[in-house]
Amino acid sequence: MLQKVLIANRGEIAVRVIRACHELGLRTVAIFSEADRHAMHVYYADEAYSVGQAQARDSYLNIEKILNVAKISEVDAVHPGYGFLAENYEFAQACIDAGLIFIGPMPHAIATMGDKVVARSTMRKTGVPVVPGTEGEFNLRDDEIVAIASKIGFPLLIKSAAGGGGKGMRRVNDQSMMINALSEARRESEAAFGDDSVYLEKLIQGARHIEFQIMADNHGNVIHLGERECSIQRRHQKLLEEAPSVVLSDDIDLRTNMGEIACLAAKSVDYVNAGTVEFLLDEDKNYYFLEMNTRLQVEHPVTEIVTGVDIVKEQIRIARNRRLSRQQHEIELKGWAIECRINAEDSYRDFIPSIGTINTNIVPTGPGVRVDTGVYPGYTISPHYDSMISKVICSGKTRGEALLRMRRALEEYRIVGVKTTIPFHQKLLNSHRFMAGQFNTSFVDEDFSLGDRSDTDDEIAAVFAALAAHQYRQQAAHVVQRGKRDASNWKWVGRWERMHR
Repeated sequence: MLQKVLIANRGEIAVRVIRACHELGLRTVAIFSEADRHAMHVYYADEAYSVGQAQARDSYLNIEKILNVAKISEVDAVHPGYGFLAENYEFAQACIDAGLIFIGPMPHAIATMGDKVVARSTMRKTGVPVVPGTEGEFNLRDDEIVAIASKIGFPLLIKSAAGGGGKGMRRVNDQSMMINALSEARRESEAAFGDDSVYLEKLIQGARHIEFQIMADNHGNVIHLGERECSIQRRHQKLLEEAPSVVLSDDIDLRTNMGEIACLAAKSVDYVNAGTVEFLLDEDKNYYFLEMNTRLQVEHPVTEIVTGVDIVKEQIRIARNRRLSRQQHEIELKGWAIECRINAEDSYRDFIPSIGTINTNIVPTGPGVRVDTGVYPGYTISPHYDSMISKVICSGKTRGEALLRMRRALEEYRIVGVKTTIPFHQKLLNSHRFMAGQFNTSFVDEDFSLGDRSDTDDEIAAVFAALAAHQYRQQAAHVVQRGKRDASNWKWVGRWERMHR
């Protein structure tokens, strides 16, 4: 019986999962570090428990502390969200061993797909096309990797074997860059995933990053929910996603084929629950398996909007041992959805993190606008975690309508107290190449320029916030309280109409 869920995460994804649980009538338990004591997910959950100090290794990555909270709070299940322990097979196994339902795939699937070298080997045996690279070699020394690199050819990528999200990844253009790049990649991978293992992968020039959302239940049913375009990246970290993909929207056969391959990849490891199979698509529309993320994706909302499937609720449904709510022939992509990741980063200074307290947070609303966030006015952005403030998701009947709505939403969005990536997204949405769908994974790093910041940008934002606050106070001051009017409601309405003719 699943009645109470612990969310082993923080920020907007914790809020997202809590909301889904509450809509299903499930009680929720939040965990928090001391830096997150006043975070939104703490207030939204039915119960909340501290799991340690600000550093992730002492809190959100501490399996023993999290399971102790699960025991104390008497939960039935654990939802890992994304990041932290979401793709840690040892955590999944520890939950199962503790008698808990892990709302995610089985440990063996996480282990297989989590080690990118093993995943590549598994996919190759299954018949899934794979990007050329390290072939079956494990735990290689630096000198061995350098020797293999010359055989693969440059440019190439050094990638973490233990995780994704752009962590532990470095582009290498020639042999002279290898040693320093290896050192940096290993160091970053160790910090992010507790594992410094890396592998090599040929860099596909002009590639697009296309991923397929898959869902699988315990009864052998595996389906995909169509594709997402994730090519707008900075240093291999996604900035904007959309569904469907421009390049696949007019090639139904290619979409069908890639979707079938994605399901085949999931079946090859007896996958259960939600997952994402990622591909690189070259200029000739040849596609290659990149990796499989064995968790809920940051960008899942765009798929939810175009398919009508609530992926988090579907995760919980699967965890309750129920069959998928839909079959493959019932999945239809309707309309278009775009997601902009709003991070606390200075777009004009090479996206360096911006730390501080959010003084004003005016969130866009209206038709076709969704904002997933975990912040509020007075919330302090911590240096200890991911810099994401929110995700703005806009939808429309066409890509053009979704783009126009996103422009409008970003114009309405006002955050004062920290720098954000809103200016970047505004400039991107006005790019002719982006509007035309003529971009690839290198577009932002090589072909896009934000330009110079206006000296008055910050002042304008501050003035706007002050004016908005003043206007709100003025409106509040003119509200007539019940029992204080000098006329009936009908006369009051008449006066209002005459004043506003």
